[in-house]
Amino acid sequence: MATRCETSYRERLTEFLDPREQEIIQSIIGNDDEVTIAFFGGSPYSERKRALIAPSYIEVDEGDFKLSLYEIRYPVKFVSLEHRDVLGALMNLGLKREKFGDIIMCKEHVQVIIAEEIEEYVRANLQMIGKATVSIAPLALSKLEKKQDVWIESTTTVSSLRLDAVMSQIFNLSRTKVRPYIEKGLVKVNFKLVDQPALLLVEGDQLSVRGFGRTKLIEIEGKTKKDKYRLRFGQLS
Repeated sequence: MATRCETSYRERLTEFLDPREQEIIQSIIGNDDEVTIAFFGGSPYSERKRALIAPSYIEVDEGDFKLSLYEIRYPVKFVSLEHRDVLGALMNLGLKREKFGDIIMCKEHVQVIIAEEIEEYVRANLQMIGKATVSIAPLALSKLEKKQDVWIESTTTVSSLRLDAVMSQIFNLSRTKVRPYIEKGLVKVNFKLVDQPALLLVEGDQLSVRGFGRTKLIEIEGKTKKDKYRLRFGQLS
């Protein structure tokens, strides 16, 4: 993309990138004097962002990132939605995760950043999330609320800090069922795809498992009398 930018003198815009992908692209292109790279996901607090690679003489504007903000409303008195419900409904439209930025769960509605090029398709097709009928309406980016992740905390004990052992306890799955998720590339640790069940986890690590959402190891509280690790973890609401 950087080479094309240099030779065609035109900007190149990526899909939405997670923090690790942003770090990788910055390390690859960041020292190139011929191009500049900027990231934006709707606000300074955004986690997922698009990257714009442009000739170094071009001044980048927020509008160049082609972002759209939408508000999703649903009957909050009768239905409770979680982040993974919203993400699942969006991806069930046949679109890739890379087309969506942050999903902000508010008290009475949801905000979602999407790529401008798919907004008409989303507006026409997103009618249900789970069993809830929803409505969707555009908002100005200035109305984007600050993302505040809510982690529902729990504790458990594990025999090992291996990835497969921790996943087994947190998601209430047997190790034999956990391994295929890891081996098929459905598990990320700190936004990086992993394929090693024996990977040792540490405090602060974030796990995301397709279909199960995201979990964070908040604290390793020590060992029990049976020599098991006592973990405090949070699951993203």
